Amino acid sequence: MRICKQTFKDWTLPIAIVAGVMSYFLYTAIPVLAPYKGLTLNIISIVQPTLLFAMLFVALCKVEPSQLRPHRWHLWLLLIQGGLFCLLALILIFLNACGPTQSSSIKGELEGLFQGAMICLICPTATAAAIVTQKIGGTIEGVVTYTVFINILAALLIPAVVPLVYPQQGLGFVHSFWIIMGRVFPMLICPFFAALLVRYVFPSFHRRVVATHDLAFYLWAVSLALGIAVSTKSAMHAHASLWLFVGLALVSLATCIFQFWAGRVIGRRYGQPIAGSQALGQKATVFGIWAAYTFLNPVSSLAPGFYSIFHNLWNTIQINRHSR
Repeated sequence: MRICKQTFKDWTLPIAIVAGVMSYFLYTAIPVLAPYKGLTLNIISIVQPTLLFAMLFVALCKVEPSQLRPHRWHLWLLLIQGGLFCLLALILIFLNACGPTQSSSIKGELEGLFQGAMICLICPTATAAAIVTQKIGGTIEGVVTYTVFINILAALLIPAVVPLVYPQQGLGFVHSFWIIMGRVFPMLICPFFAALLVRYVFPSFHRRVVATHDLAFYLWAVSLALGIAVSTKSAMHAHASLWLFVGLALVSLATCIFQFWAGRVIGRRYGQPIAGSQALGQKATVFGIWAAYTFLNPVSSLAPGFYSIFHNLWNTIQINRHSR
């Protein structure tokens, strides 16, 4: 029984990925459920943020507030994400302004690849990054702090840069900024204050939360299954050619490998290789899909969808290695 339980824990993430994909196809294959698609999406839009809130709340309960402070490696990771995002935007602007005349289809596919890479780079750290970091032997305080910083940076850079790359009427900086903050603020700040309240006002409940070992991990597994289902829906409804589909998969794989590697290299210099790697490499891909749909060419949302699969497969490998 213990071996079966450990095996299930080691392979929770692939199981969640397969469950997410299968749940989408099973749902769409049952005709009687077709009239309830809108209701199902509304339920998912409520359940997912609730799970993310609960995960970050549990993680924050296990962290001393005094340990949530900035570190030098945070600055380097912010420079990588923000700098590469802006660099790709400048290259895309230059290509659009000075590049050779191309057919509209080729130009659209090239823009989709660049935008997919941009969203994979600027996409904030996942709430679950702290959970995986702890699971594989890292320290979570720096990851939680960096999660706040990168969400703020994304909320500033996306509205400032994206209109130059993909202008849309009615989406100025201020409006876009408040849209993004309205989405991320409840998932970042509210769990922090809730954890503080429980720590100092309800200490007995706080001790029970701290005593839990795998609660946040399994909450993440459920959230991952829902996220993969959303990613599958995005892929199935995307109007993309096979070339662009494969290209976005390769772009997301390249950015995933680079960010896990770069985060580990920088984190190692400051004694935090695991925290640095997870902070830079593990992404809030549900946010990335939403941001791509809202602010960029919708086809670019395939890139964070693929990224969700790649970074969770790598996390599975890391968890299995650590458990051995």
